[in-house]
Amino acid sequence: MHHTYTNIVHMDDDIEDKAIMRFSPHQSITGSKFQFIYAFLFYSILTLYWSFLKDFMNFYKYTKSGVNKASKAQNKLILGNIILCKVVYILVFFIIPLTILKMPVLTYVIGYLTMQFISGILLAVTFQLAHTVEETSHPIPNETGNIENNWAIHQMNTTANFSPNNKFISWYVGGLNFQVEHHLFPTICHVHYPQIAGIVINCQEFEIPYLENKTLWKALTSHVRTLQRFGKMPSLNETIS
Repeated sequence: MHHTYTNIVHMDDDIEDKAIMRFSPHQSITGSKFQFIYAFLFYSILTLYWSFLKDFMNFYKYTKSGVNKASKAQNKLILGNIILCKVVYILVFFIIPLTILKMPVLTYVIGYLTMQFISGILLAVTFQLAHTVEETSHPIPNETGNIENNWAIHQMNTTANFSPNNKFISWYVGGLNFQVEHHLFPTICHVHYPQIAGIVINCQEFEIPYLENKTLWKALTSHVRTLQRFGKMPSLNETIS
């Protein structure tokens, strides 16, 4: 949903409404002018949400919307597999450490939450620096439900690289700082992204944008400013009324 419909509101799961968080100028919620501050608190619980709720939420969402075309029998099997995976997760991360290995409960819980908070904020920030920055666009379908640009050009307009020359960051995030190349060539190993980038950047000769922030700090501040701008915008409902 994200790679196919990047930055398209109500289609791209990564920019979907998140309670009081707004990641697109076309969302109906108002957001908050302070979201650029508390956003990072929400980012820190990302992997906790993935671990316990996201699979159930997506199963319900896609089944209700009709995206999930499975039969009732297949849906029962899918839901059963989700539940089984959660049971195994709880067994591995809680039951075994606390009952069999007899680890101190408070120490373990603090360690587990610390792990989740750190991984959550790192993952969320990595994804957000690629799509929710000042340089990227948020196109909406025309009256026939189509996006004006073809898929590849759409990716170039909605995706940005960051810190492309920082080898440590490239290693640490597995090449996800080369989001343009990641979106265009998701099946190619990330170690080739720097070389591919040297080819893709030539798209500028054809007046197609190649978006990137040279440093992590520049990308991060651009993201914060974008959150601040979206938070101050009126909701679509207010605009219509």
